[in-house]
Amino acid sequence: MSNPFFKNNGPFKFKDILKELSIEVDVNEENPNIIDIKDLQNSKLDEITFFHSQKYKSVAKNTKASFCITTEKLKNELPNSCKPIIVDNVLVSTSIITSKFYPDSVTDNFDDTVEEINNTKFYDKVKFGKNVLIGQNVSIGSNCLIGHNSIIEKNVSIGDNCSIGSNTIVRNSLIKDKVKILDNCTIGKHGFGFFPSQNKNLRYPHMGIVIIEDNCEIGCGSTIDRGSMSNTIIGSNTFLDNQIHIAHNVKIGKNSIIAGQVGIAGSSIIGNNVKIGGQAGISGHLKIGNNVEIAGGSGVIKDIPNNSKVMGYPAKNIREFLKDNR
Repeated sequence: MSNPFFKNNGPFKFKDILKELSIEVDVNEENPNIIDIKDLQNSKLDEITFFHSQKYKSVAKNTKASFCITTEKLKNELPNSCKPIIVDNVLVSTSIITSKFYPDSVTDNFDDTVEEINNTKFYDKVKFGKNVLIGQNVSIGSNCLIGHNSIIEKNVSIGDNCSIGSNTIVRNSLIKDKVKILDNCTIGKHGFGFFPSQNKNLRYPHMGIVIIEDNCEIGCGSTIDRGSMSNTIIGSNTFLDNQIHIAHNVKIGKNSIIAGQVGIAGSSIIGNNVKIGGQAGISGHLKIGNNVEIAGGSGVIKDIPNNSKVMGYPAKNIREFLKDNR
């Protein structure tokens, strides 16, 4: 995962990781450095990852990580090169270790580094409305517009020929060229990731970012959450209508069209040339193929193969749905 914004506080010693998870440490055990934490697919040598579901066993078999937080039941799915760290709750343990590496990724308070755009280097480079604020570590390309009352918080890169609407907040995002983000959008805040408990909900760190590729449009009132362990990505030439929610780690392909009030839950992957009708809902951790059409109001709760047309709840092949509802 490309992560230009959150500082990695590692490396940490293997035994320190075990202590953090309240795992008994063998004094005779080797104690190498662990330099980072990443997901199964992107982790490398001397890094730690996590594996919590059989759904990801094919990815787990090929992980390059040296260490993996997992369960007794799943540990045998890992390659011999990856040492399992056995815990009772993989996601809670992963949250604890991610917070150790990336402590700034847990909270998401307002950015106190912002300044009036009149006081920044963008004063004579950007056309802007009234009451526009800019944070630290921000870059903005040529021929860009920013509407009234909008805030470009810290850690944002905006390409050329982009338009940011009024009353919009952007942070922790890479926005490529010719992107339009309309009014009242929130881009790059942390997602809805936490672990409920009786006394206090444990917030899951979000060290990913939002990437919006070239020629995209994001409709009014839409929210795009940044990723937790990977990035949230909107592919080039994809258009989102108004009041759409894209949750953390979602990947949307190129040339897709998504109508108003659609919600896509975390970690789902949407292919290229996909059309989704208004008020449809996509459950989390699903894979929607290329050239798929999903009718408005549908509820998608399982993977959809390429070139399919579906509708209804649960969503099914459109011919089957129409036959069943004559």
